[in-house]
Amino acid sequence: MFFASKPFTVELYHRPGLYMGEADLKRFHEEIISVAETCLTEIPYYQCLTGEVAQYQRLIIAVARDRKGRMIGFCSAYLLGMAEAGEVLHLGLTCVRPDARGGGLTHKLTAKVVIGHLLRTSWLAPVWISNVACVLSSLGNVGLHFEDVYPSPFLSEPTNEHLAIAQMINEKYRWELFIDKGATFDQKNFVFRASVKGNMFQKEEHDARYRHREDWVNDFYASLMDFKNGDEVLQIGKISFLAYPKHLLRSFKRKIAQTEMTSAPA
Repeated sequence: MFFASKPFTVELYHRPGLYMGEADLKRFHEEIISVAETCLTEIPYYQCLTGEVAQYQRLIIAVARDRKGRMIGFCSAYLLGMAEAGEVLHLGLTCVRPDARGGGLTHKLTAKVVIGHLLRTSWLAPVWISNVACVLSSLGNVGLHFEDVYPSPFLSEPTNEHLAIAQMINEKYRWELFIDKGATFDQKNFVFRASVKGNMFQKEEHDARYRHREDWVNDFYASLMDFKNGDEVLQIGKISFLAYPKHLLRSFKRKIAQTEMTSAPA
């Protein structure tokens, strides 16, 4: 794989806490922290950033390294145990060093995690995923590339399964997702109100670094949140090996519709 003129490799670590020795896990965690420090003003204590073996036993982590073996990015996903839905793959935390951004590395890391999880768990049936973010590009990518995502421009109402998973996350997994204890869950819109207010994850609505390339996607998700209040959207959806062709078909139909609108006589 190539990023600009620099080659890089992407590796997947599936629950590394189950097989890595203490010394190897410590070095791995130090590399994770070195990348996170280039992205975050302070390091929160949760998920892969804790260094705890118990946390690494529940994580699926894709890491990218440059030619010299230096870690330049990672995507750390979390497995959430849900009764009827089985394990839900929470897309979690992605960090990429500033000098390695701009070439789609975030997408490659996320794809490595998702495809690796599907290969291990389900070749045919869809797998549930979740995402919590106030970053418009992240929300937009999940809404566009995954299936049956709520909230998204393509699904007007949540199903009972969406609601059950969202409620379980609200009641049981706030710490794992770095959702503030005092945040209020807006069940109608799937928004955690004041979830990241005042911390390193809060973003400004019009910061171009965090906006999706499609303005209509930005408008949809921005309408759900109050950025000054530190709100975050909770997305629940599915992923399967059929998701990519479905996404291509949907994109094709959307482009046709846009072409017809622009070519129609006034």
